[in-house]
Amino acid sequence: MSRPIAKDHDVKRAHILKIAARVFADQGFARASMAQVAKDCGISKANIYHYYSSKDALLFDILDTYLSALRDRILGLDMTGLDPSDQLGRIVTETLRAYEGMDHEHKIQTEGIPLLPADQQKILKAYQRDLVTQMSRVVAGIAPKVFDDDTRKLHATVMSIFGMLNWFYMWNRTADHQARDEYAKLVTRLTLSGVRGL
Repeated sequence: MSRPIAKDHDVKRAHILKIAARVFADQGFARASMAQVAKDCGISKANIYHYYSSKDALLFDILDTYLSALRDRILGLDMTGLDPSDQLGRIVTETLRAYEGMDHEHKIQTEGIPLLPADQQKILKAYQRDLVTQMSRVVAGIAPKVFDDDTRKLHATVMSIFGMLNWFYMWNRTADHQARDEYAKLVTRLTLSGVRGL
């Protein structure tokens, strides 16, 4: 007979994911241990294995939870009636807002994804690809003649936008909502001016 799921299972799982993300980000995934995660969560090592069979399983759930939520949030934006320029501003602003409070999850993506099995990497990279595809569609709509039949230039432009957003995360982790929105406006203006000047 299988063990029943506790009523607070989802709450405890969310707590474990948040603490584990911090431990993995601070110590590096290779050095971090399940024992340390359990200690920081205030639970026994045996209890954490009730939720996750391995450190890899825990890493995947952290990244899957984070990236799927980010993808759904950004792709779910209502763009009705917005021209491509306004769509860009909306995406950039919402992305920076979504990064708030997710520093550890964001940090462990680079190290963590390549360490996972190929099938799990495929799932996580698909979330990232969806975000890039959406941004590419919007940027191409801003200046169609610039990017017509030049996918390399479009890709370079889109990745440069994400680079600016990720730079802000790295150097302004304590920024509040207003600071994020102001930087979003700056990135949008820089992108619009730059794209139209290509």
